[in-house]
Amino acid sequence: MENIYVTPLSGRYASKEMNEIWSQNSRYSTWRKLWVALAETEKELGINITDEQIAEMKSHVEDIDYDVVSKREKECRHDVMAHVYEYGIKCPSAKGIIHLGATSCYVTDNTEIILMNQALELIKEKLLLVINNLKEFALKNKDVTCLGYTHFQPAQLTTVGKRATLWIQDLLEDLEELEFVQAHMKMRGCKGTTGTQESFMKLFKDEEKVKKLDKLVAEKMGFDKVFAVSGQTYTRKLDSRVLNLLSSIAQSASKFANDMRLLQHEKELEEPFEKGQIGSSAMAYKRNPMRSERINSLSRHVMVLAQDPAMTASTQWLERTLDDSANRRICIPESFLAVDAILILYANIASGIVVYKNVIKTNLNQELPFMGTEEILMNAVLKGGDRQELHERIRVLSMEASREVKEFGRPNDLVDRIANDKSFGLTQEEILKALNPEGLCGRAVHQVEEFIENEVNPVLEKNKDLFKNISVEVNV
Repeated sequence: MENIYVTPLSGRYASKEMNEIWSQNSRYSTWRKLWVALAETEKELGINITDEQIAEMKSHVEDIDYDVVSKREKECRHDVMAHVYEYGIKCPSAKGIIHLGATSCYVTDNTEIILMNQALELIKEKLLLVINNLKEFALKNKDVTCLGYTHFQPAQLTTVGKRATLWIQDLLEDLEELEFVQAHMKMRGCKGTTGTQESFMKLFKDEEKVKKLDKLVAEKMGFDKVFAVSGQTYTRKLDSRVLNLLSSIAQSASKFANDMRLLQHEKELEEPFEKGQIGSSAMAYKRNPMRSERINSLSRHVMVLAQDPAMTASTQWLERTLDDSANRRICIPESFLAVDAILILYANIASGIVVYKNVIKTNLNQELPFMGTEEILMNAVLKGGDRQELHERIRVLSMEASREVKEFGRPNDLVDRIANDKSFGLTQEEILKALNPEGLCGRAVHQVEEFIENEVNPVLEKNKDLFKNISVEVNV
């Protein structure tokens, strides 16, 4: 394979399990399972199909000769008919009833829905694992007080654990959307060439049987719902809905990765860095946030890919047009492979984030006098000061202290300036007591505990069998 292009998503980033779902064997064996389900149901509803024909079809579901298929497709320029031809060679007694009454979209569209549903289940497992890993991190660091940042400028204090709950909350929103999408997944079913089921009416001459065919085939393939109506294809709004979901997961992951990169720059947090890992080919000391950067990179790809099905859904002509085919072969599998890779990276980082508490404390102390000005102000007012006058005074003193830090690189001396200003009436000891970091982050600690208890734990408990034994490994 070294002499042809192979997408890095399959060869480098995504898991074996996700690659298998979108493999040729998975796709084309699903086509055959659909042909078997169609034949079985047609037999049950009275069409002259024998048990021997069905048994023969079942025995060759996984037995695909791709050389024969390739040669035939070059002749007929039709992938489905090439597979019908090859399947017929393997199943000579069933050759005449394979694909009976169906159009190509019976296998192509229904298979796409089946594979997307399988892939969503794998995404769900990894999403839950990430949520669990972040939960453990949030609880462990719920009371590690740190600077909050707005506009990436120091702001009121928070805790490392509280910040992690913001990442979790985004993922819970994604999980809720994923479960909604899965709950509303429908098969295209057996709708015929333009969705009127005319070919099946010719077969059965009975509307009730045709309606049963639609429902029973879907049930055999694991679905309890079919689209009530369709053209030749199922509505491409489904593809758009699914890829929008994947885009949403990518957005959440990218937000986390950006935060990690910013905090790694501040030397407060760091993603896992292995013993033999090289950060730079030139600068041996570097510890680059490679995993977070890769999340950002792959997420960008997913968010862009989500535009493809939106364009497709909006430009389908009447009952169908084929200008979506090549596009869908690329954007749907690639979106799943990329999100799979993103969640592998996310789970890996979340399980091993390094917290540098001393750096966090140093950064906090450097900004703490500014962060506590409201607390200082209130204490001074309680001692009889005028709030409006003191507010202006503390603003002026803050600007002077800030100038010392920024222009001259000197320590923050705001505490000394306030203690020496008689209008505040506060001693240095009283000021420092007011600046106790643990008293300046509100309900952050309890917010973490309540959020985990009320929002996260019920979700993890309900789905514990899905992620407890799952393992993820960063390939490169």
